[in-house]
Amino acid sequence: MSMIPRNYQVVCWFIALVAVIKYVKCDCSTNVSRRSFPKGFVFGTASSAYQYEGAVKEDGRGPSVWDKFAHSFGKVLDFSNADVAVDQYHRYHEDIGLMKDLDVDAYRFSISWTRIFPNGTGKINQAGVDHYNNLINALLAKGITPYVTIFHWDTPLALEDSYKSWLSTQIINDFAVYAETLFDKFGDRVKHWITLNEPHTLAAQGYDIGMFAPGRCSILLHLFCRAGNSATEPYIAGHNLLLAHATAVDIYRKKYQRKQGGSIGASFDVIWFEPERNTTEDIEAAQRAQDFQLGWFLDPLMFGDYPRSMRERVGDRLPKFTTAESALLKGSLDFVGINHYTTFYARNNMTNLIGVLLNDALGDSGTLTLPFRDGKPIGEKAHAIWLYIVPRGMKELMNYIKLKYQNPTVLITENGMDNGHSIFTSLKDALNDEKRIRYYTGYLQNLAEAINEDGCNVKGYFAWSLLDNWEWSAGYTSRFGLYFVDYRDNLKRYPKSSALWFQNFLNFTC
Repeated sequence: MSMIPRNYQVVCWFIALVAVIKYVKCDCSTNVSRRSFPKGFVFGTASSAYQYEGAVKEDGRGPSVWDKFAHSFGKVLDFSNADVAVDQYHRYHEDIGLMKDLDVDAYRFSISWTRIFPNGTGKINQAGVDHYNNLINALLAKGITPYVTIFHWDTPLALEDSYKSWLSTQIINDFAVYAETLFDKFGDRVKHWITLNEPHTLAAQGYDIGMFAPGRCSILLHLFCRAGNSATEPYIAGHNLLLAHATAVDIYRKKYQRKQGGSIGASFDVIWFEPERNTTEDIEAAQRAQDFQLGWFLDPLMFGDYPRSMRERVGDRLPKFTTAESALLKGSLDFVGINHYTTFYARNNMTNLIGVLLNDALGDSGTLTLPFRDGKPIGEKAHAIWLYIVPRGMKELMNYIKLKYQNPTVLITENGMDNGHSIFTSLKDALNDEKRIRYYTGYLQNLAEAINEDGCNVKGYFAWSLLDNWEWSAGYTSRFGLYFVDYRDNLKRYPKSSALWFQNFLNFTC
């Protein structure tokens, strides 16, 4: 079901085709394609409820912390909000048609907690259940497998107002009830669950520097946030996120997994860190940077406790797990979801001036991570200030996970790059996204090498994202989509060159 006139779609596909032919040298012996990956490898696209759905006040949905945050002055770069986003709540049939055109195997999406429990707990909102039943059934009818994220940062505002949400252990039980409701209502058809999306990002951005909801921090004497403690709250929130995950997994495994035949994991944001110099100090700094990012959350789920470097450097500010909690955490992943976009250099930060000045968790690792060395960027820049194109980082990261965590099952649950958004860019130029094609080619080639040459146990890949969408504090200024969304003309979707490239990739066509 497309809302775009069919003849205009043809024109857009033709524009994309011309750009792809111009860029891609059609030599099937060298170009990466689906054939480069093992049989049964899953390819899909990814999204999240708050960034896509819109319809924030429809069918009983309650407010989340992001509804409040996005409507607070100065929190979003372009002063926008996601009240409408890209309206997938109403247009999911159309978007599933786009996925079918691409020939993807799967779609990763998140469920809005406040569509199921408007106040975070209490009475179930049947309209929310009905919506996701319809979405899941529509995906399956088109042969697209749903991968469902239970929580993608949109904490119910009622829980934040009641007990400060992730700063209280009470949220562990409320999250468990919410997660079990999803297992019960959708688990007969949903066989792939992701409990949390990027808990590290939520802890750091939401509770250390305050740039994401709920916007808590204490840096520079609360100049940027009205409340918070940047030295302690990130670790408290992270601790409760981990225990919420483990509790939900325990329920799933004991009550639902055998009967429903599904799997459950979590997704982690991972910048790959390279030592700035080949010195002992910088090599150790790169490892500490990884400990304070991926290790912060994956080590407890694999080994039952935080990395040693965190224990040593954070001290009593880092909460401790009981013996029972450690046992609950350890092994609570059927797969490891990895959201990887870019690579930075890391160097030893001997003075830790940033941490001293800001009195926050950001400086605890004793490292300085930047995408520059001697004034030169580590790779070609995308649009976002933090995103540089460094395809080798994918292969290095997969091998790191293989070696440190005994080669677990991995899904790349996000990977992609953004373009900027300008009202002065013509539609033709916006659809010609050769840089994104270079990005996907390089990262997928390195992923294939990690699997085929190094034996890394990666089973799936999800591109971020199907559509341009609302990108958190960047608002609509950042475009990650394979499809262009015209925010000025009824949110029409148009295929970019990368959409045709991805379609050809999945159909073995160079």
